[in-house]
Amino acid sequence: MNYQAETLNIPWVESPFFEEILDRRNPTPAEREMALSYNKNGYVIFDLLGAEEISICDSIIEQIGPLYAGDRRVMDAWRRNDLVMRLACQPKVLSVLKFLYGRDAFPFQTLNFNIGTEQKTHSDTIHFNSIPARFMCGVWVALEDVGTDNGPLHYYQGSHKLPIYTAAEIGFSGASISPDVSYKKYYEPFVEKLMVAHSLPKRLGLLKKGQALIWAANLFHGGEPILRPGATRHSQVTHYYFKDTVNYTPLSSDSEIGRILYRAPANILNNAIEPARYLDRPFRLPLNRRFRAFIRERLKWTKAGSKTA
Repeated sequence: MNYQAETLNIPWVESPFFEEILDRRNPTPAEREMALSYNKNGYVIFDLLGAEEISICDSIIEQIGPLYAGDRRVMDAWRRNDLVMRLACQPKVLSVLKFLYGRDAFPFQTLNFNIGTEQKTHSDTIHFNSIPARFMCGVWVALEDVGTDNGPLHYYQGSHKLPIYTAAEIGFSGASISPDVSYKKYYEPFVEKLMVAHSLPKRLGLLKKGQALIWAANLFHGGEPILRPGATRHSQVTHYYFKDTVNYTPLSSDSEIGRILYRAPANILNNAIEPARYLDRPFRLPLNRRFRAFIRERLKWTKAGSKTA
C-alpha cells in the first residue's frame, strides 16, 4: 500500500511524517523556519502589527478598560467592540494558521487581559478539543511590552508532544462532577506533577507590543507571578478552531463512554455558529439536555445587540 502522508487527519506540523510533508510543500525559507519551530517547540513568535497598525493596541486598551469591572479579564469582548473583533480576524494570523495546519481556521473566543493572569500551568486541550484532535490553537497578542516583572506568559517547550490526557485517565468523571471541582482537585495537581516528571524547559513569553505568539492545542502554559506591584500586562488571546471538525469540552466529558459535552462554537468571522463536520461530512450534534443549555447560550450571544467601537 502506497500510503500518502498528507492523508493523516491531524495537523501536518504535528504529523509523524512532518519532514516528508514539509519537503513536499516546498516552503519559503521563512515558512520552513516557522514550521520547524512549531513542530519542535509547540509555539512560534512573530511580528504581527506593523507601524501603521500598532495604534490598535492603545485603542483596545482604552476602549476595553471599563469592561473589566474589577476582574482581570474580559471574555468575548469581540461581541461589543469592533477593534477586538478586527484583531481576532487579523488576515496575517489566519494566513499563518492556514499554512501551519493545512486548513482554514476560524476564531471562536476572545479573552482580553489588563494584568497578568498568574494562572497555573495547563493545556488548552482540557477546555477545548476537536475531533480529530489538535485542530485548535491559541494566539496571544501583546498590547504592550511584556517583561519579567509584569506577569509574562510561561510555556513548557515541547510539551505539545505529550499525550492528551482525558478526564478518566486523570482520575475523574468529567460528565458527573463540577468543572470547578475537577479542575482544582484533579487536573491542576496532575499537571504540576507531569511537568516535574518530564523536566521540560520552561520559557517566558517576553513579547514586544504588536508581536503574537501562536501555541499548539496541547502546549502547557500559564502565567508567571506579577513581581512589580501595580504593573499592567495588556494582551488579547484569541482561540481558533479549524474547519471540518467536531468540537467538545473535555473537562465536562467522559469521551471513552460517549458522554460528551459538544460545543457549537461561534465563528467570529461571520458571527454565526460554525456547523460541525466529521471527515468532510455534516455531523448532527446530539441535542441532549446538557447540550441544549449550551446551544441556547450560544444563540443568545449570536443574537446580541450591535457592538460598539
